[in-house]
Amino acid sequence: MLKYIIIDDEPLAHEIIEEFCSMLPHLQLEKNCYNAMEAMQFLNENTLDFMFLDINMPKLKGLDFLKTLTKPPKTIITTAYKEHAIEGFELNVVDYILKPFSFDRLVKAVNKVSEAQTTKAIIKEVTNTTDGSTRFFVKGDKKHHQIDLNDVLYIEAYGNYTKIILKDEMIVSHEKISDFDELLPSNNFLRVHKSFIVVIDKIKFIEGNRIHIETFKIPIGQTYKSRINRLFNF
Repeated sequence: MLKYIIIDDEPLAHEIIEEFCSMLPHLQLEKNCYNAMEAMQFLNENTLDFMFLDINMPKLKGLDFLKTLTKPPKTIITTAYKEHAIEGFELNVVDYILKPFSFDRLVKAVNKVSEAQTTKAIIKEVTNTTDGSTRFFVKGDKKHHQIDLNDVLYIEAYGNYTKIILKDEMIVSHEKISDFDELLPSNNFLRVHKSFIVVIDKIKFIEGNRIHIETFKIPIGQTYKSRINRLFNF
């Protein structure tokens, strides 16, 4: 069962989404939110699998709201404005569907959420070992590699794959960078670009729009700058 919420200031939009989703027995509506502040409060107190999010809402726009979330649920944007699509996908939304949309189009978006949930199982959970280190297994090159989080410098999207840059080697994984973004602990791993996750305690310095880790220079994405600014408040 996939739990979801609807965030939209238009009651009619709620009715349409609810009606379509009621035809899908594996979905369960948790709450109707009519503005971003109401949704923010609900997410602080509850866990869910995904959300339908409108862009043009009063007080706090949908994409601005999404930027405030450290670990947002899977997100399907539902909007009448196609011009924000690139920014939406930079924020790692699952799908971006234009109003008015058909039942078939909504099903396609929901199926992407289901596929993402299945993919998570490929990466084994992060576990603490008896020697105090934190490790996880990841599949790459027909092998399952055991990785110590202390050895990771940064993670980079690589087409349909992901590169894990370690102190002494590089591993190409079959998973998407979004899967790592969900799996890895947010207290030390930070998404700074649609294609990069850095390890906070490995940062040497930040200069302009570049993060320096050892000899590597990692770009900072425009939509991720607010996350970098939070580092300066630690």
